[in-house]
Amino acid sequence: MKRNALRFALVFLVCALVSLPGRAMAEETLMMATTTSTDNTGLLNVLAPEFKKDTGIELKWTAVGTGKALELGKNCDVDVLLVHAPAAEKKYVDEGSGIERTEVMFNDFVIVGPESDPAKIKGKSVPAALKGIAAAKAPFVSRGDNSGTHKKELQLWKVSDMTPEKEEWYIQSGQGMIATLNMAGEKNGYSMTDRGTYIKYEANAKGNPPLKILVEGDKNLFNQYSVLVINPEKCKSAKVDLARKFKDWMASPKIQKLIGEFKLLDKQLFTPNAKK
Repeated sequence: MKRNALRFALVFLVCALVSLPGRAMAEETLMMATTTSTDNTGLLNVLAPEFKKDTGIELKWTAVGTGKALELGKNCDVDVLLVHAPAAEKKYVDEGSGIERTEVMFNDFVIVGPESDPAKIKGKSVPAALKGIAAAKAPFVSRGDNSGTHKKELQLWKVSDMTPEKEEWYIQSGQGMIATLNMAGEKNGYSMTDRGTYIKYEANAKGNPPLKILVEGDKNLFNQYSVLVINPEKCKSAKVDLARKFKDWMASPKIQKLIGEFKLLDKQLFTPNAKK
């Protein structure tokens, strides 16, 4: 009898633990594809534990260029996206691959180069700066990876009436932003990056990086980040409920405040702008 009673008590205990809401929630996982800037800066390392604490959902992510992130969503490899290429995102939604695009934060792009500035672009407009780099045949290192930054960079060359891809001084790294900046620094050349990643690059160099910000503040350098939920009609396995929780959580006042308070070198990397 005692043995049966003990066995019953153990079975009851196991069943009770399995049925606890918190335990069930903790076993849920949300897969996200995102741009390298949200990962490189360390922002996701701050957000993920908070998301787990608030919802019980574990956030896992792969950091790639926005173009690749969109493809991962289209291939049903992830449940949600956090990316920064508005034109491509809107097309993605129009084509039915994504739903509920929600703007959550922004920063800006900057053009960087050596302090000596051989192309003399400091303080110029974006078109004047790019034309100056081309005229000087100064090395310009592009990500060349169809990322959000690469898409914006190509758009800016087009606005400046130039297509530099076949020029010897135009170098495509095919790598992430930090690696691209390091390459540009080694070549005493120029590049374009989002400000958040530049601040991380600056912090890596203890505040004195080889490349300095030379062009900033142009309205064409605005850099919007948005969350996109993968369309469950296209991807039956997509965890749309969890993705929507993440989207709403990112736009919540608490997390918007957290994003605004995230800093390196006492500098703000992202500005929250979810619509209230």
